[in-house]
Amino acid sequence: MKSDGNAVTTASILNDIRQAVEAGQVLWKRHALERMLQRGISRNQVKQAIFQGVIIETYPGDLPLPSLLLANQQPEALHVVLAYDPASTQCHVITAYNPDLSHFEADLITRRLS
Repeated sequence: MKSDGNAVTTASILNDIRQAVEAGQVLWKRHALERMLQRGISRNQVKQAIFQGVIIETYPGDLPLPSLLLANQQPEALHVVLAYDPASTQCHVITAYNPDLSHFEADLITRRLS
């Protein structure tokens, strides 16, 4: 990952993630695959979200790797939680889901506060 001073930019993280996916360096967590199957979400949809989406939340304290929430609006709203391991240059897909209005505002990106 490239750093901007002491902080790593979300743009550089997203670029590293996309390069990893393009190179086939993706670890699909069992939880992700189970939930994707239950929700009718394909690996190709997740990959499309990774290539076209934007980072809407970051979770730097997650272990064993910091993770992030990525959102894609087309062709339908899809959120992907993933992590990137710079040591192995692998993207870890943790889960994927279609956001709903009970948790997100009408834009399906802004998290509801209550």
